[in-house]
Amino acid sequence: MLACWFQVDRSTITRAVGQIRPLLADRGCRVEGGLRLRTLADVIAHLGATGQTAMMDATEIRVRRPSAHRGGRSRFISGKSRINAMKSLVVTDERGRPLFCGEVRAGSVADITQARDAGLVDLLADTIGLQILADAGYQGLAARTYGQVVTPPRKRRGKHLEHLQWLMAHHEAARFAHSSARVPVEHGIAHLKNWRALADTTPDETTCPTPSEPSPDS
Repeated sequence: MLACWFQVDRSTITRAVGQIRPLLADRGCRVEGGLRLRTLADVIAHLGATGQTAMMDATEIRVRRPSAHRGGRSRFISGKSRINAMKSLVVTDERGRPLFCGEVRAGSVADITQARDAGLVDLLADTIGLQILADAGYQGLAARTYGQVVTPPRKRRGKHLEHLQWLMAHHEAARFAHSSARVPVEHGIAHLKNWRALADTTPDETTCPTPSEPSPDS
């Protein structure tokens, strides 16, 4: 990724890192080893083995508008923000530390479709007792993952419910509690954007660059 950003060869970055790390180590700046989670499968396996609760969300990265004569340029327009964007899937732990950031798709792709294309349903089929908190954009995955993807209760509407004030109050309290529990993933996404880990790029003709996945101990 650094080689792409600075438009140099990978070996140049590797050599520079090899020269700088000993200098930093001599001054007390050490990078801990820890576990490296490189794929979504690695993340799910790690969470299942440790019994941690994770948070999942998708974030949009604004990109330059594709060329006028390019086919399918409208698929990069996000239906939510009305901008040309790419969408990245982010998974964090309970403290908001990013565990995975990738599976980049065009902005018009729905959040739940992106998660399905990433193979999340199949990965959770081999895991027991894992909970992933997600927003309303992932409603429908709970049934396919045996409740391992937890989404807020659906909004209740209808005139026949207006007189059941206690039920509506309880329902809204449950939605608020779920939203509050998901705050760490928003902090994790903000951390990635503050450090420009999700860079503005022009959509590629065939695929999109996937950001590197930091370790849970970073």
